[in-house]
Amino acid sequence: QKQPVESGGGLVQPGGSLRLSCAASGIIFRDNAMAWYRQAPGKQRELVACISSGGRKKYADSVKGRFTISRDNGKSTAYLQMNSLKPEDTGVYYCNQGGQFFADNYDPAFGSWGQGAQVTVSS
Repeated sequence: QKQPVESGGGLVQPGGSLRLSCAASGIIFRDNAMAWYRQAPGKQRELVACISSGGRKKYADSVKGRFTISRDNGKSTAYLQMNSLKPEDTGVYYCNQGGQFFADNYDPAFGSWGQGAQVTVSS
């Protein structure tokens, strides 16, 4: 698989919004699940949100009600809309394409990772 490409990161004040984009590559996008992970300094990478090929969505408890994952099959792109951002949302956000979407989880092992996009929430 080729790597997906993330874009849209940056610096934002607490309470602000950002939208991340993930352009898939080398896969039949409409047939594949997509996911967003993040890694804060000194912490393990964690699942933020994922979306199945059919549009089912899952979110980490810490972002429910604030973040929205979506996909545009025509553009082979997944998005993460982040609202009401908090300093604890700071980290590198990674897109994973083509992993396995389960009822209770997402397994990125057979997918491929993008290089990441830095999101910093600070006043």
